[in-house]
Amino acid sequence: MPEVIFNGPAGRLEGRYQAPKKKGAPIAIVLHPHPQFGGTMNNQIVYNLFYTFANRGFAALRFNFRGVGRSQGSFDHGSGELSDAAAALDWVQSVNPEAKSCWIAGVSFGSWIGMQLLMRRPEIEGFISIAAMANRYDFTFLAPCPSSGLFVHGSEDRVAPAREVMPVIEKVKTQKGVIIEHQMVEGANHFFDGKVDELTQTVDTYLDKRLGSREEAA
Repeated sequence: MPEVIFNGPAGRLEGRYQAPKKKGAPIAIVLHPHPQFGGTMNNQIVYNLFYTFANRGFAALRFNFRGVGRSQGSFDHGSGELSDAAAALDWVQSVNPEAKSCWIAGVSFGSWIGMQLLMRRPEIEGFISIAAMANRYDFTFLAPCPSSGLFVHGSEDRVAPAREVMPVIEKVKTQKGVIIEHQMVEGANHFFDGKVDELTQTVDTYLDKRLGSREEAA
C-alpha cells in the first residue's frame, strides 16, 4: 500500500493508495472525519473501509484533507475539503483511465463531503455514508440523490443521532431507480468504539448485495 502525494487546490495532499490487479477496476475514495476533532486517513473506520474496497479489487484511495498530517493548506470549513475530494478523484482517475465507475465512502464530516461530491460527479454510482451528521450539516442538497447507497448509524450515537438523518433518507428514498438503505449497528456510538468489526460486516453485506461477493470480484 504505497504512500502517494498528489496536487490539491491548496497544495500537496498525502494519501495511501492500493492499485487494482485488473484494468478497468472501479475506484473507491474514503473520506475521513472532521480534521479539527482528530480526524485523519488513519481513523480505524476509514482504514477498514479502505481495505474493504481494496480487497474487492477496487483502486482504493484514502487521504488527508488539507492541513492534516503532511497535507498542505489549512481547514476550510468544508468548501476546501470538497475541492480536495474532487482533486483526489481526479488523481485516481488519471492513474486508472480505464475505470468506468466510482464509489465514495465517508465517515462523519467525511460523509457530508462525500455526498456533496456525489452530486457533482455523475460517475459515482454508489456511496457508503457512516454516521452522517445531519444535525450539524445541511443535507438537503440530496434532492434528488443521483445514486443508490447505504447510510449506517450507531444506535447510541449522541453526536449525530440517527433520527436526525431519517427525514433526509425518507425524502430521497422515494426516487425512481435510486435505492437508499439505512442500517443501525446496535450499541455503537458515533465512533463505533468496540463495534468497528460489526460496522465493517454491515458494509460488506451491503457490497455483496450490490456487487457480488469478494470471491466473485476477485
